[in-house]
Amino acid sequence: MKNIVLLITDTFRYDNLGDKAKRPVYTPELDAFAASRASAIEGFHTGSFPTIPHRTDVATGRLGWPHYPWQPITRSGRNHIARMLDAEGYATQLICDCPHLFNARFQHGFQAAYQHRGQEGDRHLLHLNDDIRKVMPHEKTRRTPNFQGKTLTDMHRWINRYASREDETFCARTAATTVRWLEENHRANPFFLWVDFFDPHEPWDPPEYMVAKYDPDYQGEPMLHCNYGPATDYSAAELNNLWAHYAAESELVDRHLGRILQKLNDLRLWDDTIVVVTSDHGTSIGEHNRTGKSNICDHDERYWPIYPEVSHVPFLIAGGDVPGGKSLDMLAQPVDILPTLAELAEVAVEPEEPLQGKSFARAVLETRPNHRSLTVTGGFVRPGEDGRCPKEAVTPWTTDGRWGLTPVGANGAAELYDLSADPFAAVDVAASNAGVVADLRARLAEHLRAHGADQALTACWTGDAR
Repeated sequence: MKNIVLLITDTFRYDNLGDKAKRPVYTPELDAFAASRASAIEGFHTGSFPTIPHRTDVATGRLGWPHYPWQPITRSGRNHIARMLDAEGYATQLICDCPHLFNARFQHGFQAAYQHRGQEGDRHLLHLNDDIRKVMPHEKTRRTPNFQGKTLTDMHRWINRYASREDETFCARTAATTVRWLEENHRANPFFLWVDFFDPHEPWDPPEYMVAKYDPDYQGEPMLHCNYGPATDYSAAELNNLWAHYAAESELVDRHLGRILQKLNDLRLWDDTIVVVTSDHGTSIGEHNRTGKSNICDHDERYWPIYPEVSHVPFLIAGGDVPGGKSLDMLAQPVDILPTLAELAEVAVEPEEPLQGKSFARAVLETRPNHRSLTVTGGFVRPGEDGRCPKEAVTPWTTDGRWGLTPVGANGAAELYDLSADPFAAVDVAASNAGVVADLRARLAEHLRAHGADQALTACWTGDAR
């Protein structure tokens, strides 16, 4: 049996890597990892959206979003990847700074779990003798949650004592803890290590000298957190500065993931360890006239499809017999991770509930890009009494690799995009491709039925919401 290291980031876009982005982000560590040691699954899309639903898919190997909302994993089913591996003799450890995993009881499946506190306004140790400063204009950022009339961004900076050095950042601290763990446990064969970086989730507060590399001439107030609403709430300069903060934080994540990968190399673990680097979703930073990933703005009445800048995420896998420097143009989803890891690590897990994911281990080992013919990304909603999806909801995204469909677009009608020519889904071509729309709608309905979705939900997403 081989060790397993699962490195999950939050809000890390697919186009951050390589030369895919219109505005490049500096990611030399992951670019080198992909070029030399890893196989990249180029069509990896999140399944259940967002943070905890995604990780529940990963941990259980079962699709959650048609059935339940964001909730503790113990309410979502009986499977837990760490518990299954524990039963097979693995040492299991969770290391995270994601503030939601402990609240969702993920740690209960592990033999040991460690969390760095303070992300996203996580109030762990008050220091109310110190003023909570206003760190960016309140009208430019997310309004809720708040504390003593201050925004989430104000809370985050205050609770973390206005950290300004790289070694104070969460990704640096989480990576340092991971490196220590590897040094102190690398002979505990086999082991399963799940490392969860909340960065580059907002607030985006890397050291400002790193932001200046991406936006050297900006003179306004730093844009640390998106508004989860219209991008037109920002000036062009403010929107670019918002992206610059995201880009700098993504660069930090790349750097500190690189330190973990380097330690695996130092300890000569690659032959006996399967390593995955992936993310739960991306974010919009101006695309489709929005910032963020869901509509929690009090003046935006649109639906929010899970467009590619949110649904499409990187997936790099390496170690053991996995070929290095390979790019596989195939589709896969988070429910596939558990069976794939088990096959590559040569461990026979015994889930309490049947896995719905499918292993793509052979496709990786043989560099044979053939797995899913369709991916579907969605977030749980309850249809209204009239059977329609609720207003301002996050709506599903489905793709067969070439075409991308959201059955309920921003204004309620279906939208279709030719991703081969338009990977950022900028030009809706539904009107001239009615047959493709009908086909993808039918395949979406089939996917939902295959995963036990009730008729009301299936009708909500495969009909017309107008």
